[in-house]
Amino acid sequence: MKLPHSVIVKAPGLLPMLYSVRELSGELGIPDRTLRDWLEAGAPHQRDELRHIWINGMSFGQWVQDQRKAKRTVKLLDTEAYCLRCRGVVDLISPEKRALRGKLVQIKGICPKCGCVINRGTRYGTISE
Repeated sequence: MKLPHSVIVKAPGLLPMLYSVRELSGELGIPDRTLRDWLEAGAPHQRDELRHIWINGMSFGQWVQDQRKAKRTVKLLDTEAYCLRCRGVVDLISPEKRALRGKLVQIKGICPKCGCVINRGTRYGTISE
């Protein structure tokens, strides 16, 4: 489920109290129907004896954080770079290393798929000399 960025930003700031559907949708700036769809999809909520829906702000904020996709933290190899045209990681053709100032190194190569020149910056410790 894809959550709007505004909800991801606002949800951690919800108070530890019970919100009605209308109050929470107003607080997050989303339509009531969208919030009700999320409740059907598994967002934490409870009902009282009159069947009114109440949503705990803290548990809803935690649910929003759990729904976010985990960030990829895979390191690229020395001969790999991200091509902006192909929108993916590719193996560079004839990569060249050039020292910049300090510990920075520039790796320059050609994308095997589209043929564009790719520049990548890295540090001395991350490339094989």
